[in-house]
Amino acid sequence: MASRNERGGVLLQSGQRYGGKPGLLARAFAPAAGKILDRIDAGLEKGTLYGVFPDGSRRTLGGCAPGFECEVHLHDWRGLMRIATGGSIGLYQAWEAGEWSCEDPVSFFALFVENADAMGDVARAKGPWRWAAKALHALNRNTKAQAEKNIHAHYDLGNDFYAAWLDPTMSYSSAYRLADNELEAAQRRKWERLAERVGSPESVLEIGCGWGALSGHFAAKGARVDAISLSDEQLAWAREHHPGVQFLKQDYRDTSGQFDAIVSVEMVEALGREYWPTFMDCVARNLKPGGRAAIQFIAMRDELFDAYAKSADFIQAYIFPGGLLIRTSEFRALAEERGLNWQDQEDFGIDYAETLKLWRTRFDAAAEAGMLPDGFDTKFRDLWRFYLMYCEGGFRGGGITVSQVTLVKKGAGE
Repeated sequence: MASRNERGGVLLQSGQRYGGKPGLLARAFAPAAGKILDRIDAGLEKGTLYGVFPDGSRRTLGGCAPGFECEVHLHDWRGLMRIATGGSIGLYQAWEAGEWSCEDPVSFFALFVENADAMGDVARAKGPWRWAAKALHALNRNTKAQAEKNIHAHYDLGNDFYAAWLDPTMSYSSAYRLADNELEAAQRRKWERLAERVGSPESVLEIGCGWGALSGHFAAKGARVDAISLSDEQLAWAREHHPGVQFLKQDYRDTSGQFDAIVSVEMVEALGREYWPTFMDCVARNLKPGGRAAIQFIAMRDELFDAYAKSADFIQAYIFPGGLLIRTSEFRALAEERGLNWQDQEDFGIDYAETLKLWRTRFDAAAEAGMLPDGFDTKFRDLWRFYLMYCEGGFRGGGITVSQVTLVKKGAGE
């Protein structure tokens, strides 16, 4: 087990609380494996899974219509048991244990996501595993005290770690209109698109500023910018590299002011569903009448959201404690209830898939060249690579997407 003192140890140890070790139960489970495979076969309406099993047998699952294709080697029946009971958390733990392997995990993840409706609960946590995961996830609920701990666990892994594989702007969110592997240029296009949404504001609030590049972009255009974060590491970097911005260590719930514009990029996924109304209150409270907010957010497809939200998944267990993807219809209703007119929603999920692919390429290159900082052991590096592939598969399979939207606050008298 990773020590909490090792870099990344907090995330590893947090995730290891979820799920269990099948042990001898796998022997009793093996005869039921055929039924699980039958259910997977029936649920694969698109694409094909070629399975190679511990006894050397092979089986083709799906193949009814074109879609993603991959070959998976199941080395131990315990792997299938983990997946059948623990969902995506079990999927990762089985992979970590060497119980399954695949040359193209992204296609494997995308195959299951593309068929998620038909698959039902085949690959989701069940029974006591689901209840336990939900209970553990609830411990990470984003109260003010816990929110800072959650942010620290992920974003304070170290600026040197992120700098080793992000682009030079330190942008850790989806690029926009990515082409020809020009990651930095596509990140800058994202800033311009967000700026177009809010016009030419004199004052801007950025909620969840990351390493400060977007705030710096607005400041360079002449705006007065306040930017908030709970990450000490990010704020230290931002203050050094973007001196024209007022960076504050502040919870969004404590923010009070009047701004022409608000921007927030992929911050709302860290809130948890119970705090979505509070976030929208923050936007409505801090925008001047007639002001505009540009929000970039990651959403789970509406039809899949209820099943997703019933438990905790791999990302919540190991990567983003306390997080939850957005349900767009619900998020929009909360905005409009507060007099924020939802305008010009644009979805660009494939751009995020390509962004993740480039991050993984850069991460692998940094690891190969010994450019990752000391303290991140092989176990953590494998976790991070799995995370990047898992998310890429989600976007390619269409289960999740990233969107930008403009929120316009009603003017006085409207």
